[in-house]
Amino acid sequence: MATTQDRRDHRRPFTRDRHCQTAFDHWELPALLLILGVAAVLYAWGIDRAAIHPYYGAAVRSMAASWHAFAFGGLDPSGSVTVDKIPGALWPQALCVRCFGPHNWAVALPQVVEGVLAVWALHRIVRAWAGAPAGLLAALVLTLTPITVALDRHTIPDTLLVLLLVLAAGSLQRAVSTDRLLPLLACGAWVGLAFQAKMLQAWLVLPVFAVVYQLAASGPRLHRIGRLLLAGCTTLAVSCSWLLLVWVTPAAHRPYLDGTTNNSPFTLVFGYNGLSRFGHDQQALGAVAGTAASRSTGNTGWTMLVNQTVGPQIAWFLPLAVLALVLGLLWRAGQPRTDRLRTGLLLWGGWLVVHAVVFSASNGNHGYYTAVLAPALAALTGGGLALFWREYRDGGPRRAALPAGVALTVLWAAAIDGPHGGSAPWLLPVVLMLGLCGAVGLWSRGPRTTRRALCGALAASLASVLLAPAVWAAACLDPLYGGSSISPLAGPVGAGYHDMRHHPSRVQRNALNAPSARDSALLHYLAAHHSRERYLLATQAAYGAEPLLRATPQPMLVMGGFTGLTPHPTAPQLTALVSAHQLRYALLTTRRPSIPATVWVKRHCTRIPPRAYGRTSDGSFTLYDCAPGS
Repeated sequence: MATTQDRRDHRRPFTRDRHCQTAFDHWELPALLLILGVAAVLYAWGIDRAAIHPYYGAAVRSMAASWHAFAFGGLDPSGSVTVDKIPGALWPQALCVRCFGPHNWAVALPQVVEGVLAVWALHRIVRAWAGAPAGLLAALVLTLTPITVALDRHTIPDTLLVLLLVLAAGSLQRAVSTDRLLPLLACGAWVGLAFQAKMLQAWLVLPVFAVVYQLAASGPRLHRIGRLLLAGCTTLAVSCSWLLLVWVTPAAHRPYLDGTTNNSPFTLVFGYNGLSRFGHDQQALGAVAGTAASRSTGNTGWTMLVNQTVGPQIAWFLPLAVLALVLGLLWRAGQPRTDRLRTGLLLWGGWLVVHAVVFSASNGNHGYYTAVLAPALAALTGGGLALFWREYRDGGPRRAALPAGVALTVLWAAAIDGPHGGSAPWLLPVVLMLGLCGAVGLWSRGPRTTRRALCGALAASLASVLLAPAVWAAACLDPLYGGSSISPLAGPVGAGYHDMRHHPSRVQRNALNAPSARDSALLHYLAAHHSRERYLLATQAAYGAEPLLRATPQPMLVMGGFTGLTPHPTAPQLTALVSAHQLRYALLTTRRPSIPATVWVKRHCTRIPPRAYGRTSDGSFTLYDCAPGS
């Protein structure tokens, strides 16, 4: 039988002492504003020098210049071919560039806003679940997670994915606690919008959400199942809205879908960006060949979350979160099915476990993929510390959980930071000293322990837990430690860090509207010889088009798409374009594979001497003139 204390805990999870209520209310809002301010500074500092993803940056410039390209995700303003993903995450960036002009800060601003909103939303959700202190701790942990900072300072879709999934979790929590249908439908809509940002990855939370609602919501079982079906239909409808728009649009009136051999939106999502990531079939459902090889990153297997590259990005709070999850579920055993404490633990714990399993089983992952784990780790850390503190103050054998959690987290921080200690040799000794003082101070509490000593031990414990990830997060303010534009990572790890350290002159920030001298010369030559053709240029794959599309909103025909293997345009289509005087020049590269269209260019077009367009040699690029009789 549940005790009176258990029933009170069920009604008011992680409650504060009544005499602390008034004092806490005075500093809760300033503390939240301070956390949000720190997040804004970490994410926005140096925004005018933000690292723009070369491929997405080119698409954003094109989508900002043409509503047709905007709607379908065209890589160039004419919409010859799409980007190789659903363009939902690029829409906010394109709108910002359309409003404010082609500036780096305009592309990066939506990422900053999305990151700060995610911190605010997580605070509200965890506060409603676990109390105000837990909400503030969760917001602070999310703010200081290194990969969150690195990602929010770049222009990659995962930032919007994280925000939308956090909002979905909040709607689910309201649906469970209020027994209303509308929040559950809103949860489905948020997941559907997240699908527009990152496709199938957004659906990973659906099994967790369904299980949590079925286990914890009130009402008869069939009633809960019916509501879940309605929410699932909402998710499916919102998720597939862009796919259906593309599917019903005649192929002649929209761009060719990159990554596909059959120009199908379902192949783009479920083949190229779906099944090909989990097997060796490089042509799943009609996807182009070579996709698995092009995504190999080395971050795979069951140790990926704790390897020397990914571990410092996300894993600092992993032991504390797991400890909170396990102990919380054990301590809440025997409570009613609708117990709110257990519901939150299942929600965030399920989120963490499902993503960790999927990432470990996939072919390979960029380190920044793990940013989606940050809200779950932050919620479990904030809620877990609040739970441990309450049990600590109540006394009994459970009081050991708080100092044990602090000691475990500090030792784990030493294991993560140890291989990289040369970049900040002072960090590890300070963390260990604070952790020792905090854990010993908490463990040795007795009847004569003063309030000041207890507060000091608690402050030292929190500082020891937060200091190491905070230092790695703040390191992103230095471009040397922010990762590359295509793979943001925090700290002295990854290819971007090593390239910038050893070859700083090779690192490019991929700015909009700021072509290099070489690209400017090429654009000047093309503009001077342009004779009202539809396309300024045809390029072999996106590799050659990216810097030019970031510099100018001129239509360009991207042959082969992102990988260079997409079968568009065909050789007959290219012949027709040249014959109709819609295309004259083609730029080929030795760094991408040939397709029939590029073979046709080599056979029928005339090579232009490099000096004619400002280069001393061909290098990896060769410009051809395809005009009849050239």
